[in-house]
Amino acid sequence: MARPLRYQTAGESHGPALVAIIDGMPSDVVIDSARVNHELSRRQGGYGRGARQKMETDVVEFLGGLRQGKTIGSPIALRVANKDSRIDDSVKTPSITRPRPGHADLAGSLKYLTPDCRSTLERASARETAARVAAGAVARSVLDAFGIRVFGFVRGAIDVNSTREIHESELDELVRLRDASDVYCPDPIVDAQLVELIHRAKVEKDTVGGWCEVHVFGCPPGLGSCMNWDDRLDARLAFAVMGIQAFKAVEIGLGRECAARFGSAVHDPITFDEALRAQSHLGFVRPSNNAGGLEGGMTNGMPVVVRGTMKPISTLLRGMPSVEFITHAPASSAYERSDVSAVAAASVVMENAVAFEIARAFLDKFGGDSMREVRAAYDGYVLAARAL
Repeated sequence: MARPLRYQTAGESHGPALVAIIDGMPSDVVIDSARVNHELSRRQGGYGRGARQKMETDVVEFLGGLRQGKTIGSPIALRVANKDSRIDDSVKTPSITRPRPGHADLAGSLKYLTPDCRSTLERASARETAARVAAGAVARSVLDAFGIRVFGFVRGAIDVNSTREIHESELDELVRLRDASDVYCPDPIVDAQLVELIHRAKVEKDTVGGWCEVHVFGCPPGLGSCMNWDDRLDARLAFAVMGIQAFKAVEIGLGRECAARFGSAVHDPITFDEALRAQSHLGFVRPSNNAGGLEGGMTNGMPVVVRGTMKPISTLLRGMPSVEFITHAPASSAYERSDVSAVAAASVVMENAVAFEIARAFLDKFGGDSMREVRAAYDGYVLAARAL
């Protein structure tokens, strides 16, 4: 019996490894390890990253669930080793008793009743996202088989924002531009401005967040559901993105701008073109995509568009006003080796988190124990939908 696609991660920032268990993948999915490692490598890149990224070379190791490069239907176990493994070394990883504003330090110490913030921060650290990127990259193998492409990038930060439109017809060129960018922005002018912005923050011992955006092309209509609130795909996407460390807001399509317009300027008109029946929207063409490809919690055939807001990294080299946990005396917050900006890496995490949710919704609708069954279900649905 097919099980819902899901995953769980384990591991700490300075522990021996990060691991993920992925359950619910059908058999006979071809998993490209090089593709997973490419996504892991992208997560380590971007201007503004700290010294640790020069230490680690993230490579996935599959421990179970594959045979000769294909899934066999059992849970997939994967591991990403930490070279900087020193969690039990009290000298190299000392206790932290001056919580950092914006981090999990204070809340975690109060939750777990300890004045040492170290135990909380080891798990709360964004290092954990390496396992999530690997899980998303594995799930994308299902999407690949059906021509569904996921593209994530950095839109901007502070007062620098790219207005470049994203079109499927230009996707290959957009990927090239993004991958050539120091901050994963496919707009060369904005790329240079963002680098300067991050450099200025570095000089001032400050940090920078930013806006990440993901577009998904080729989704058939009907992924997700309007029948139960927790099956709505927009809700699941928002949950996945808000679960990424340091993300504070999520928008679908036009997002918050919807409140600034009348309905006639928000809702996407519907037209039909028989000549476009073969495309993912089945011929139901929209001249705009303010809904971000989602209506009523379901895909409508247009590209899915998700935007996430990442706050600035909470570890500032210059520190911030805090307290000494044990004495409650005023103190400057502790410094833990960190980044000036990790927004480029965050866009990779978000891209793969979105990809996993799209794959999950896809298998919810078309799932079976093998890819042969998934293909048959998908082909049968598309044939029936095109007859409407």
